[in-house]
Amino acid sequence: MTVLETDRLVLREVAAADAPFVLELLNTSGFIANIGDRGVRTEAEARDYIETRIIGSYREHGFGMWLVVQKSGEVAVGLAGLVRREGLDVPDVGYAFLPKAWGLGYAQEAAAAVLNHARTALGYTELAAITSPENYASMAVLRKIGFTYRGLIRLPGMERESTYFTA
Repeated sequence: MTVLETDRLVLREVAAADAPFVLELLNTSGFIANIGDRGVRTEAEARDYIETRIIGSYREHGFGMWLVVQKSGEVAVGLAGLVRREGLDVPDVGYAFLPKAWGLGYAQEAAAAVLNHARTALGYTELAAITSPENYASMAVLRKIGFTYRGLIRLPGMERESTYFTA
Protein backbone atom coordinates (compact mmCIF):
# COMPACT_ATOMS: atom_id res chain seq x y z
CA MET A 1 0.00 0.00 0.00
CA THR A 2 1.35 3.42 -0.98
CA VAL A 3 1.68 5.77 1.98
CA LEU A 4 3.44 8.79 0.43
CA GLU A 5 4.65 10.10 -2.89
CA THR A 6 7.19 12.78 -3.71
CA ASP A 7 8.38 14.05 -7.08
CA ARG A 8 10.79 11.14 -7.50
CA LEU A 9 9.83 8.58 -4.87
CA VAL A 10 7.02 6.35 -3.65
CA LEU A 11 6.98 5.25 -0.01
CA ARG A 12 4.92 2.12 0.52
CA GLU A 13 4.42 -0.50 3.18
CA VAL A 14 7.06 -3.21 3.30
CA ALA A 15 5.88 -6.74 2.44
CA ALA A 16 7.41 -10.20 2.86
CA ALA A 17 8.32 -10.14 -0.86
CA ASP A 18 10.73 -7.29 -0.07
CA ALA A 19 12.93 -9.62 2.00
CA PRO A 20 15.83 -9.70 -0.54
CA PHE A 21 16.02 -5.90 -0.50
CA VAL A 22 15.74 -5.67 3.30
CA LEU A 23 18.45 -8.33 3.67
CA GLU A 24 20.76 -6.35 1.38
CA LEU A 25 20.11 -3.01 3.12
CA LEU A 26 20.50 -4.33 6.67
CA ASN A 27 23.89 -5.79 5.78
CA THR A 28 25.47 -2.75 4.14
CA SER A 29 28.45 -1.34 5.99
CA GLY A 30 26.67 2.03 6.34
CA PHE A 31 23.62 0.48 7.99
CA ILE A 32 25.71 -1.58 10.39
CA ALA A 33 28.00 1.34 11.30
CA ASN A 34 25.34 4.03 11.66
CA ILE A 35 22.24 2.15 12.77
CA GLY A 36 23.38 -1.22 14.04
CA ASP A 37 23.79 -4.86 13.16
CA ARG A 38 20.37 -6.48 13.24
CA GLY A 39 21.84 -9.97 12.82
CA VAL A 40 19.71 -10.64 9.75
CA ARG A 41 21.73 -12.90 7.42
CA THR A 42 19.20 -14.89 5.36
CA GLU A 43 16.03 -14.12 3.42
CA ALA A 44 14.07 -16.11 5.99
CA GLU A 45 15.45 -13.91 8.76
CA ALA A 46 14.64 -10.83 6.67
CA ARG A 47 11.04 -12.01 6.26
CA ASP A 48 10.84 -12.53 10.03
CA TYR A 49 12.32 -9.05 10.62
CA ILE A 50 9.75 -7.57 8.25
CA GLU A 51 6.88 -9.38 9.99
CA THR A 52 7.91 -8.71 13.58
CA ARG A 53 9.66 -5.33 13.45
CA ILE A 54 8.24 -3.50 10.44
CA ILE A 55 4.71 -4.87 9.99
CA GLY A 56 4.49 -5.22 13.77
CA SER A 57 5.02 -1.45 14.03
CA TYR A 58 2.26 -0.80 11.50
CA ARG A 59 -0.10 -2.88 13.62
CA GLU A 60 0.96 -1.47 16.99
CA HIS A 61 1.49 2.21 16.14
CA GLY A 62 -0.18 2.80 12.78
CA PHE A 63 3.17 3.71 11.24
CA GLY A 64 6.65 2.33 10.74
CA MET A 65 9.40 2.16 8.17
CA TRP A 66 8.26 2.28 4.56
CA LEU A 67 10.01 1.03 1.45
CA VAL A 68 11.38 3.89 -0.67
CA VAL A 69 11.07 3.17 -4.38
CA GLN A 70 12.24 5.32 -7.29
CA LYS A 71 9.31 6.26 -9.50
CA SER A 72 11.50 5.88 -12.57
CA GLY A 73 12.28 2.20 -12.89
CA GLU A 74 10.43 1.25 -9.70
CA VAL A 75 13.69 0.32 -7.96
CA ALA A 76 13.81 0.05 -4.16
CA VAL A 77 16.55 2.29 -2.78
CA GLY A 78 15.89 2.52 0.97
CA LEU A 79 13.60 2.65 3.95
CA ALA A 80 12.16 5.78 5.57
CA GLY A 81 9.47 6.32 8.14
CA LEU A 82 8.63 6.64 11.79
CA VAL A 83 9.88 4.52 14.68
CA ARG A 84 8.69 4.31 18.27
CA ARG A 85 11.77 4.04 20.49
CA GLU A 86 11.98 3.34 24.17
CA GLY A 87 13.33 6.48 25.81
CA LEU A 88 11.72 8.92 23.36
CA ASP A 89 8.32 10.51 24.02
CA VAL A 90 7.61 11.13 20.35
CA PRO A 91 8.14 9.15 17.13
CA ASP A 92 11.60 9.15 15.57
CA VAL A 93 12.03 9.99 11.87
CA GLY A 94 14.39 7.41 10.43
CA TYR A 95 15.84 6.44 7.08
CA ALA A 96 18.48 4.21 5.51
CA PHE A 97 19.50 3.91 1.88
CA LEU A 98 21.65 1.65 -0.23
CA PRO A 99 25.06 3.21 -1.00
CA LYS A 100 24.12 3.51 -4.70
CA ALA A 101 21.39 5.97 -3.64
CA TRP A 102 23.62 8.17 -1.47
CA GLY A 103 24.22 11.72 -2.62
CA LEU A 104 21.12 11.86 -4.82
CA GLY A 105 18.91 13.75 -2.36
CA TYR A 106 16.64 10.78 -1.70
CA ALA A 107 17.16 10.83 2.08
CA GLN A 108 16.23 14.49 2.29
CA GLU A 109 13.23 14.07 -0.03
CA ALA A 110 11.91 11.00 1.80
CA ALA A 111 12.58 12.33 5.32
CA ALA A 112 10.88 15.66 4.51
CA ALA A 113 7.84 13.75 3.22
CA VAL A 114 7.77 11.60 6.36
CA LEU A 115 8.02 14.69 8.58
CA ASN A 116 5.16 16.39 6.71
CA HIS A 117 3.03 13.21 6.82
CA ALA A 118 3.61 12.82 10.55
CA ARG A 119 2.44 16.37 11.16
CA THR A 120 -0.45 16.64 8.72
CA ALA A 121 -1.91 13.13 8.51
CA LEU A 122 -0.93 11.77 11.91
CA GLY A 123 -1.17 14.97 13.98
CA TYR A 124 2.27 14.99 15.62
CA THR A 125 3.45 18.46 16.59
CA GLU A 126 6.89 17.28 17.71
CA LEU A 127 9.14 14.58 16.32
CA ALA A 128 12.59 13.30 17.15
CA ALA A 129 15.51 11.98 15.15
CA ILE A 130 18.71 10.29 16.28
CA THR A 131 21.95 9.54 14.47
CA SER A 132 25.31 8.12 15.34
CA PRO A 133 27.67 10.98 16.28
CA GLU A 134 29.85 10.19 13.25
CA ASN A 135 27.03 10.34 10.72
CA TYR A 136 27.53 13.93 9.53
CA ALA A 137 25.64 13.38 6.27
CA SER A 138 22.52 12.30 8.14
CA MET A 139 22.81 15.24 10.54
CA ALA A 140 22.99 17.60 7.54
CA VAL A 141 19.81 16.06 6.11
CA LEU A 142 18.00 16.52 9.41
CA ARG A 143 19.03 20.17 9.66
CA LYS A 144 17.95 20.84 6.05
CA ILE A 145 14.42 19.58 6.71
CA GLY A 146 13.99 21.59 9.92
CA PHE A 147 15.36 19.51 12.79
CA THR A 148 17.36 21.19 15.56
CA TYR A 149 20.26 19.51 17.37
CA ARG A 150 19.50 19.12 21.08
CA GLY A 151 22.56 17.24 22.33
CA LEU A 152 23.57 13.67 23.00
CA ILE A 153 21.23 11.01 24.35
CA ARG A 154 21.72 7.42 25.43
CA LEU A 155 18.58 5.41 24.75
CA PRO A 156 17.76 2.24 26.71
CA GLY A 157 19.52 -0.80 25.27
CA MET A 158 21.95 1.27 23.19
CA GLU A 159 25.66 0.74 23.68
CA ARG A 160 26.60 4.32 22.89
CA GLU A 161 25.19 7.81 22.80
CA SER A 162 23.36 9.18 19.79
CA THR A 163 22.93 12.72 18.56
CA TYR A 164 19.41 13.89 19.36
CA PHE A 165 17.32 16.23 17.20
CA THR A 166 13.77 17.52 17.42
CA ALA A 167 11.44 19.23 14.97
